Amino acid sequence: ESRWPFLFGAIIVPSLIQAVILPFLPESPRYLLLDKHNTSKAEKAFQRFLGKDDVSHEIEEVLAESRAQRNTKLVSILQLLRTRAVRWQIVTVVVTMGCYQLCGLNAV
Repeated sequence: ESRWPFLFGAIIVPSLIQAVILPFLPESPRYLLLDKHNTSKAEKAFQRFLGKDDVSHEIEEVLAESRAQRNTKLVSILQLLRTRAVRWQIVTVVVTMGCYQLCGLNAV
């Protein structure tokens, strides 16, 4: 029983290691490109991650995906439930997740 404080204190070691290493990790190319709007740093990050010089295809792919996401229309839950095409799928997922919670499978 006297070892419980050490078990709880053991969490500090990985936390400190992560806090020390975190500033040296590179930023995500998607974050640099889409959020910071810094194409040159994003290109350098892609080059570092992929190990190749020409990353223009990857940058265009990320920009195209961003444009596609901006053009998608968000719908509310009520609108989803009113749509007959997806109502059965939503009910199936909700019932399945409810069964998982009730049977204790997620605890295993």
